[in-house]
Amino acid sequence: MASLKALKGRIASVKSTQKITKAMKTVAAAKLRRATDQAVAGRPYAERLEAVMASLASKIVVGPQSPKLLAGTGKDQVHLIVVATGERGLAGGFNANIVKLARRKAEELIAEGKTVRFYLAGRKGRVLKRFYPQGIHHDQDMSGMRSPAFDHAQAVAQDLIARYEAGEFDVAHLVYSTFRSALVQEPTERQIIPVKVPEGAEGGASSAVEYEPDEEEILATLLPRNVAIQIYRALLENQAGFYGAQMTAMDNATRNAGDMINRLSIEYNRSRQAAITKELIEIISGAEAL
Repeated sequence: MASLKALKGRIASVKSTQKITKAMKTVAAAKLRRATDQAVAGRPYAERLEAVMASLASKIVVGPQSPKLLAGTGKDQVHLIVVATGERGLAGGFNANIVKLARRKAEELIAEGKTVRFYLAGRKGRVLKRFYPQGIHHDQDMSGMRSPAFDHAQAVAQDLIARYEAGEFDVAHLVYSTFRSALVQEPTERQIIPVKVPEGAEGGASSAVEYEPDEEEILATLLPRNVAIQIYRALLENQAGFYGAQMTAMDNATRNAGDMINRLSIEYNRSRQAAITKELIEIISGAEAL
């Protein structure tokens, strides 16, 4: 059994930890609302832009003259997985779930005989270096990003497009976490380069619309922006998901610390009572001996 001094020290230590986790939960909860508003507000634009891409792409015959971001390289051998994670931890399994999905996607591609490389956008994705030491294509520094801005997403998109046009990869996939609620963050994977046109996408009623300039010229302008928008959306979703996961994790940690304090307090009181009882027995035994 631990001494009274040791138990008292442990109780004080856990109480100190509880104060920290409670403060972190409060901060995460305060930031979660704004992050949620940003993520929800960004979804309609990103989804509508994807729909516009699909509608325009369905009206043209994809060929060598089409924008490379739509037509592709003509190959499907080298796949780049862009892994967007958080910069910090203490958020439960938030970052681990994103990495797990990225690894699962990589293993599926490797099983098909594809070459897989990783583009890391977030410090917590660097754990992949342990599993794929030769597969890290680029590690984008996102440490200066306090809150996602379109400039950050655009810089990543421009870098990806430049590498794509240089022939460094054939297909790019984006892995991030979609925010559902403070309790649920859903790891998501989607192809962003070349733009994937849904099967059966038709112009429908808009097929009679005449575009000026033509569809290919519009696509040449919008396709790079679509890549940046999808990355920006991923950053916003990640931010909201991170704060939701951190708030939940810190709430659990605070409650667990409270339970531990109660258990240690009971053990401390029992040990103290045992020590008092022992002293009384010694005093009574000594008195009887006299």
